[in-house]
Amino acid sequence: MAWRIEQAVIRGEIDNTVEGLTTGTIWLAGCDAPLQLRLEGDCWRDLSGSRLRFENPVPVPCSETTGLAVNQAGVVGDMTASRKCRVPLVDGDEMSELHLASKPIPSEWHNTLYLEWFSEFNGRVVIESTDFILTISEHQWQLDEDAEQAQKLANLNAMRDFMALVIQRRDDDEALGSEPVGELDEFAWEERLKESDRLTDAYQEVLEKYLDDEDSESKEAFVMGWDGLLEALAERDEAEMNGDSGDFEDDEDDEDDLDKLDDRCCGFPDFDDGLDDGESGYHADGTPFDDEDSHPLQLRSRDLALQAMEIVESGDGPGSPSYELVTSLLQVTGKLAGALNGQGDGYHPETGFVLAVLKRCLNWLNEALHACQELHEASSTPKHRLGFKQLHEGILQIRSGIVELRMNIRKS
Repeated sequence: MAWRIEQAVIRGEIDNTVEGLTTGTIWLAGCDAPLQLRLEGDCWRDLSGSRLRFENPVPVPCSETTGLAVNQAGVVGDMTASRKCRVPLVDGDEMSELHLASKPIPSEWHNTLYLEWFSEFNGRVVIESTDFILTISEHQWQLDEDAEQAQKLANLNAMRDFMALVIQRRDDDEALGSEPVGELDEFAWEERLKESDRLTDAYQEVLEKYLDDEDSESKEAFVMGWDGLLEALAERDEAEMNGDSGDFEDDEDDEDDLDKLDDRCCGFPDFDDGLDDGESGYHADGTPFDDEDSHPLQLRSRDLALQAMEIVESGDGPGSPSYELVTSLLQVTGKLAGALNGQGDGYHPETGFVLAVLKRCLNWLNEALHACQELHEASSTPKHRLGFKQLHEGILQIRSGIVELRMNIRKS
C-alpha cells in the first residue's frame, strides 16, 4: 500500500519549473541519503511552474522509510499545497471519548500539503501534513484550468493503475476456469481470503484519499475499477439533472465488490463481527457446539485484546509495538468470531474456511508475541512488565488452543 513518510520528513524541495517534469529532494530522519525525485507530469496550478520548499518542525524517524529507494523515478500523483481537509480541534483522548459517546468531533477546514507520486520501485508514496512550514517561489509558468483538469485526470488514471496492481483482480475467464466443484479446501480458502484482504485494503486507501472530495463516489468507483457502478452513478446524475426523482438502482455487477468478490463468496460469515447470542461453532474436538455456547478461544482472545488495550499507550501509532500488539489481537478475536461462530439456523462455515482462518490467526498471534516481548523488555514499570508477561502467556495459550483445534478438525 502507500508509503506515508511525512512524520520522518526533515525538509525538502519540489521543483516544477520545467513543464512536464517534476523533480525534488527530500531529507528524512534516520536516512543517510535524501530521496531524489524525477517524475513525469506537473503539480496542480498552485505549485506548477514554481519551487516549493518545506520544513517539518518536529521530524521523527519512522519505520515507513525502511525500504524506500533513494532514486524515486515515476509519475506524479496529486501535488498541491491547497488540498482541503478537515482537521480535528481536539486531541486523541478527547476524540476517543466523543466517538464512544457518538458525539460529533469538532473540526475545521485547513489547506494541506499533499505530495503524491507513483514510483517505479516503491509504488505509491504520500506526504500529507498541515504543520509543515512552506515557501513557494514565483511561478515561471502556470497551468491553465483545462491543463490542470487534464493533469488531474492523468493522476486519477495513475491511481487506478496502482489499485489494479494491488487488487490483482482475476478476469472472468480465469475465475470461471479455476472454479472448483463442491467445498473449497483450506488452501483454496487461503487464496480467497488473501484476495478479500487485498480488495479491502485497496478500498480503505481509496476512501482515505477521496473522503472529503466532492466527487468522491465517482472517483472511488473509477480507481477501484468498478465501471458498472460508475455508469450507474452517471445515469443517476443525469436523471437528477432532468428532474427525474425516481429511485436509483446500483448496477448489480459492480455495486459492491467488497461484499461479493464474486458470487461464490456469498454466505460466509462477516469476519469482523463480534460474538452474538445464538451463534454456533466448533468444540475443541472439532464437533459443532450448541447455539447457546460461545467458543472459549474466541472469548479468551477478546478478553486478551481488552487487557492489552488497558496496558499499552493509546497514542502510539502504526508501526509501534503497542499498535501491533493491539491490532493483531483484535484481528484474531474478530476472525475467530467469524470462523468459529456461524449464522444460526443450523449453518456452519466450510471446514476449509475454518482451517484457513485459524492458520491466519496463528500468524497474527506470532506478531503479537513479538510485539509483547519488545514491550516487556522496554518497560521499566514492574506493574507493566507483569502485565506484558501475563499477556505473553495468554497469547501462547490461545496459539496452542488453535493448533489443537486445527488438528482435531482435520481428524474429524
